Amino acid sequence: MRRTVFALAGLVSACAFTAAPALAFNTSYASHSDGSVYAAYATPYYADPLSRGTSGAYGEELRPQAAPEPRQLVQFDPRYAPGSIVISTEERRLYYVTQRGQAISYGVGVGRPGFEWSGTRSITMKREWPDWRPPAQMLKRRPDLPRYMSGGPDNPLGARAMYLGGSLYRIHGSNEPETIGQAVSSGCIRMTNEDVTDLYDRVKVGTQVVVLR
Repeated sequence: MRRTVFALAGLVSACAFTAAPALAFNTSYASHSDGSVYAAYATPYYADPLSRGTSGAYGEELRPQAAPEPRQLVQFDPRYAPGSIVISTEERRLYYVTQRGQAISYGVGVGRPGFEWSGTRSITMKREWPDWRPPAQMLKRRPDLPRYMSGGPDNPLGARAMYLGGSLYRIHGSNEPETIGQAVSSGCIRMTNEDVTDLYDRVKVGTQVVVLR
């Protein structure tokens, strides 16, 4: 079942300065026959000083995901108002504007060839651990897809979703962090679960989202 869920994930998307995150490790230990202890393996994750924490029923299951490029505070085009989101599909980056001339930059996955788009939308709804109901357009292309999948760590929409009004698209998490930085979705903007949770806690319903080609 888990392998099936991962296979579906690639098709689901209808879809103050601070230091950059430091790489940290969850380490598991074992012992030799003589009783000495050694580190058996270490799982990397980003200990993120930009994090605003996690919440929700599955909060403790936000599995550590090594982002291709950690989010960071950057200089940005001062034309965009604080609180707005600008997505560059060419750069495969999402910028949350914190003040004039400054933004938090996140790595994202974007629409694959034939599913690119641009324009201005606003966030009309936010959901934690969202359920997934593939739209009719996707079911027409893939009638084998499930009609419904409940929210949770295995759901391809990930930990959070922000719905873009007037479209089928979302900014959402992913259970395939290796796809971040690639053009693989059906138009949605993918983020790691850690990044989408951080962004979710910053934005409000009504936030303007500008998507650039």
